[in-house]
Amino acid sequence: MTGSNHTITQSSDLLLRALVELRDTFAATQEHLPAESLEDFSRLFEGGNRLEAMLARATADIDNHDLMNIFAAIRGYAELLQEDLDAQQVQLSDSLARLLKALQSAQPGSGKSRDSGDKRVIESEPGYILAVDDLKENRELVARNLSRIGHFVVTAASGEEALRALEQSDVDVVLLDLLMPGMDGREVLRRIKEHPDWRATPVIVISGQQDMDGIIECIEAGADDYLFKPFNQVLLQARIKAGIERKRWHDREEQYRQQLERNEKFIRATFGRYLSDEIVTDILERPEGLELGGDLRRVTIMMSDIRGFTTLSEHLAPAQVVTMLNRYLGAMTDIIMAHQGTIDEFIGDAILAVFGAPQHRDDDADRAVSCALEMQAAMAQINEVNEAEGLPVIKTGIALNTGDVIAGNIGSERRSKYGFVGHAMNVTSRIEDLTAGGGILVSDSTLQSLKGDFLVGDCQELKVKGIEESIVVHQILGSAL
Repeated sequence: MTGSNHTITQSSDLLLRALVELRDTFAATQEHLPAESLEDFSRLFEGGNRLEAMLARATADIDNHDLMNIFAAIRGYAELLQEDLDAQQVQLSDSLARLLKALQSAQPGSGKSRDSGDKRVIESEPGYILAVDDLKENRELVARNLSRIGHFVVTAASGEEALRALEQSDVDVVLLDLLMPGMDGREVLRRIKEHPDWRATPVIVISGQQDMDGIIECIEAGADDYLFKPFNQVLLQARIKAGIERKRWHDREEQYRQQLERNEKFIRATFGRYLSDEIVTDILERPEGLELGGDLRRVTIMMSDIRGFTTLSEHLAPAQVVTMLNRYLGAMTDIIMAHQGTIDEFIGDAILAVFGAPQHRDDDADRAVSCALEMQAAMAQINEVNEAEGLPVIKTGIALNTGDVIAGNIGSERRSKYGFVGHAMNVTSRIEDLTAGGGILVSDSTLQSLKGDFLVGDCQELKVKGIEESIVVHQILGSAL
């Protein structure tokens, strides 16, 4: 015989006498009770009948978990009735008090912590509580008690039903029974804590088993608290209040995090229209990202514009010019970004892009040449649409040059831009001036930087205005692949 069952056997006579006394008192006074109290007494006596049947069996056959469930039901309904009875029901109130005292003596591990005399109510922000228990009376008791103090309570009779409830609602706290048929409480706890949307939901495990290993297992699995049946209602209220506060803090933090993400996406999307994604990232993620100044970079510079654009524009309405220009710039932008180029700016119909800043890659020159070839190839489709809309056919010239530039924030504290400064920029501009429509010219420095194979045409040595040394340029005809 276990120690706890021995204690139950010793105190069972007192407990059974208290039940008999309560039945007699109820029989004499029930006509004066409201319907809700009559139903509560019926539930209490159902628990009493189950308890009497259990105590009538051999002590060794008593299942402690079932016993704790019965104790919880009797105690819960007795406490509810004590609160609901009016001042005229003195006899019933006294009988209920004696029953609770006898029940407390019969409970294993009873003591002051299980005292039912505490009538405090823990004020809490109203919460959405999910009570999971396979026994109907336990679910009803929890729902009744917590609803009285302002909480909204939903119940689930199984682990599977609990998971469905979590999918349908934003639950603040889960009250979880461990021993249930089918999916037990441990499996429900595991699934809650593994689910990305539920893992922050506080779970209070409620069990009739006072098993230290089981408690440790549940806490390690993520349970926020552990209560034994039959539990003190005030203590449960305090635990729920703490759980709701934790959930509210988490929800506020999550909302704040989502707001930050939305703001960052907005910033990236907005400024990404004016700066490349890499520049936006550099500004946002580095503390020094907005500081004026720059550093020396080896880059491949691309300049491209539409040949004879000024003359073409004279014969078109402004809206037609904008349509034609946006179509061209949109297509070219997609191609440049696909080749990881940094678009520095649009100047009318001209495009200035750089490969190698803010992030350097070993194949910067190769990507720049491949990008230029794809840009020229895309002109056929652009012109097909232009012709269909009555717009002129356009041709572009593209120049590439590799050299050292200062890359960084240029301007003042009040207004600045990420840009590039250096002699290599001027050289590229001069090469672009000499490029024919549909052609690609690269400087000798770019050609020497290539790692891949490309089809190279004529070589020219040019003397251009404003630059003392001669410039050697090469025509790019295509990829050798």
